[in-house]
Amino acid sequence: MQKYLCVPCGYIYDPAEGDPDSGIAPGTAFEDIPDDWVCPVCGVGKDMFEPTE
Repeated sequence: MQKYLCVPCGYIYDPAEGDPDSGIAPGTAFEDIPDDWVCPVCGVGKDMFEPTE
C-alpha cells in the first residue's frame, strides 16, 4: 500500500503500521482514515500529506 509523507514534519504514514495511538488499525489505507485525523507528530491535517515511496 502507498505510504504518505507529512510535508511539514517528515512523518511517514505507513498503512502496514497504521496509527494505533489514534485508533487507526494496521492495514488501513490513507484514503480510509477519517478526514479529521491529524499527524501524530505535528498535528496538521490530511491535506498536508503527499504520496511517497
